[in-house]
Amino acid sequence: MKKIVSLCFATIAILTLTNCNPIYKKMNIDKSFYEALPDGVYAKMETSKGDMIIKFFDKESPVTVANFVGLAQGKIENKAKTKGVPFYDGLIFHRVIKNFMIQGGDPQGTGMGSPGYKFDDEKNDLKHDAEGYLSMANSGPNTNGSQFFITHVPTPWLDGKHTIFGKVVKGIEVIDAIANVKTAAQDRPEQDVKIEKVEIFTKGEAYKHYDAAKTFNEGKAKIQENNQAYFEKKAAEEAKKLERMKSEMTQTPSGLFYKITQTTEGKAPKAGDVVAVHYSGKLLNGMEFDNSYKRHEPIDFPVGTGRVIKGWDEGIMLLKEGEKATLLIPPALGYGARGAGGVIPPNAWLLFDVELVKVK
Repeated sequence: MKKIVSLCFATIAILTLTNCNPIYKKMNIDKSFYEALPDGVYAKMETSKGDMIIKFFDKESPVTVANFVGLAQGKIENKAKTKGVPFYDGLIFHRVIKNFMIQGGDPQGTGMGSPGYKFDDEKNDLKHDAEGYLSMANSGPNTNGSQFFITHVPTPWLDGKHTIFGKVVKGIEVIDAIANVKTAAQDRPEQDVKIEKVEIFTKGEAYKHYDAAKTFNEGKAKIQENNQAYFEKKAAEEAKKLERMKSEMTQTPSGLFYKITQTTEGKAPKAGDVVAVHYSGKLLNGMEFDNSYKRHEPIDFPVGTGRVIKGWDEGIMLLKEGEKATLLIPPALGYGARGAGGVIPPNAWLLFDVELVKVK
């Protein structure tokens, strides 16, 4: 009897020690670093080049986060691996481009593999504006699976086209190490860079019972509904912003709005004069689509001859050499219903800061 009681106490002691073992010890993470982390869902990604800690954006991209976490835990059914087997363990970064991104998550290691299903993009305000963002790789809209990439530099041209769902908060140097490996055809590393293990952990009472598989399975059918609500909210915000900007500018008979921000006594251009203009162009949501200042070279064109959009022809001729202005261009004086280059959407208002550098 005494032996049985002793055995029971020993079993209880072992279970207690196991349950009380802090997460930072289980994950082999520095205690002070762990304690400074905000509550949320995280991953420790161990690679052949070092370890990274990733914080997931479960509020902004709940379904995308749940997909990655559920696959990593082996809890989401897929056609590439048996349920219960951690999906990402043992895979490679099959595509690496320095000063762009590192890409992995393909069970085939070729860029053509998938978990055997697809799910829709989630729309949010997150931007690819720094190194370390975790974002979904895809073959077009609403074709997400298991492949992801991590930015090596800011990649703003990907905003709105790839769902961001996490950020590397420790181990940035690992991204640099991977991005700098020698690559061969199709940007594949000459020597495999392995994702050796992905371990998920949570912090905070609200995440104690986080269920990735349930979140993914229940949430994927609601993505389009949530996206519609997001678009409606953004449209309302942009309409309000547009009216505020209009009230602070002068309107021409054509519908152009402008505000001269720097005046001079310089030469005024006339139709046909070649002018040099510096500019930055943005959409109302703040996304910059072009900037001559970053290229360190103004654009030259004959003004008033139809070589540029109507809003530019009119707006630049309102200036004198050396003057600066902000132009708010309506769709009819911009790119209209067709948009431009897959960057400027149809019927978009355009916001330009311009500088008439020289009248030649």
